[in-house]
Amino acid sequence: MTICLTLLCAIAGDDTGEAILDDGVLNERGLSEAGATGAVLPRYSVAVRAPSTRCARTAHALALKTTLEPALHDFDYGKWRGRTAAEVAATDPYGFSVWLTDPDAKPHGGETVRQLCQRITRWLNSLPPDTGRALVITEPAVARAALVHALSAPVRAFWHLEVPPLSTVCVASCAGRGGAHWS
Repeated sequence: MTICLTLLCAIAGDDTGEAILDDGVLNERGLSEAGATGAVLPRYSVAVRAPSTRCARTAHALALKTTLEPALHDFDYGKWRGRTAAEVAATDPYGFSVWLTDPDAKPHGGETVRQLCQRITRWLNSLPPDTGRALVITEPAVARAALVHALSAPVRAFWHLEVPPLSTVCVASCAGRGGAHWS
């Protein structure tokens, strides 16, 4: 059987446009845009979401009932949680640079890019074969990790994949002789 996932990235944080390494406050413009997006989404047999407030509010703005999926949580940013990317780059430039270039680095003490990709791969491979077409409201990092797996890309490609708020990424799995294959 085929599983078709549409990963929809949650709406952005505040109005400053500055990336916050955490589940930030949401702006009204993003909520309004999500409502408009919901009007054009096709029907899905299943809708799940990451546990963040951002994903819950996105699902609400889309007028969707979703099931919470804990495995889809965002990065564990460790001691960087709640700070902006600019703040981290200014106070820990070496650590920030290493984090963006080495998938096994965790200068913040949280989760590495490789660990995130492995977690999402486990989740993808655990989906029942009868899942069908599913909508997944999640964080951009989770969508990147799913793409890395589906494309069989090296983990180093993670930061080269851009998934803006309210963008969608589609991945599919077809069961075959060697098990499921994502693309």
